[in-house]
Formats: sequence, C-alpha cells, structure tokens
Amino acid sequence: MAKLLFRLNGVSEEEADQIRELLEQHDVDFYETHAGRWGISLAAIWLRNNEEFDEVRQLILESQQQRQITLRAEFEEKLRNGDIQPWPQRLLQRPTDFIAVALGIGFIIALMLWPFLTIFE
Repeated sequence: MAKLLFRLNGVSEEEADQIRELLEQHDVDFYETHAGRWGISLAAIWLRNNEEFDEVRQLILESQQQRQITLRAEFEEKLRNGDIQPWPQRLLQRPTDFIAVALGIGFIIALMLWPFLTIFE
C-alpha cells in the first residue's frame, strides 16, 4: 500500500520540482496526486514501497534542511545589500500607507465586533 511522503499543497513549484528530482536521482518509485479542479483534494507525492519510507523520508528532510539554509542565506544577503528593507524602514518611508492599512484593519475589526457590542443595548 502507498504511503504519503510529501504534501504539495502550498508548496512552490520550484520546491516540488526539487523533491521530484531528488526522488528520481535515488531511483525511488513514487507517484503524485493533484489537488483537483477546485484545489480541495490532497496534492502529494506518495511512496509505492513502504519499506523505503524511513530512508526516503530522511533524504527529503535533509534536502529541506539544506533548502532552508540556502534560502535563509539568500535572504540575509539581500537584506545586507539593501534589496529588502526591514518593515520599520519601510514604515518611515511610506507612513501614509501604514496609517491607511491600520485604519482599514481597525474598520474591519469594528464591523466584525459591532453586533456583539450592540447586543446589550
């Protein structure tokens, strides 16, 4: 019986391709299911041979850890180069956007709470 190996819901295509390539490099017998037309089914990679599960799962975990290290290093490099600005700096550059968003959020919260606040009147 097949065993769930890796969920693809919410995973970027680049990351999914990396996992597929890893499995193909190690000659792992797997198949894939898709989320379907409305995106409510389970998109995943399934392992056909249950005996390989622990070994293959370890391969994927190592790959994910390496991907995390690489992406974090890229992010920190962009932060150092000034390609990405921290949110306080963006706030100081565009305070009107921050105020508008804060007012919008406050308005939506007020609309959501209005029925509960007027129930005792």
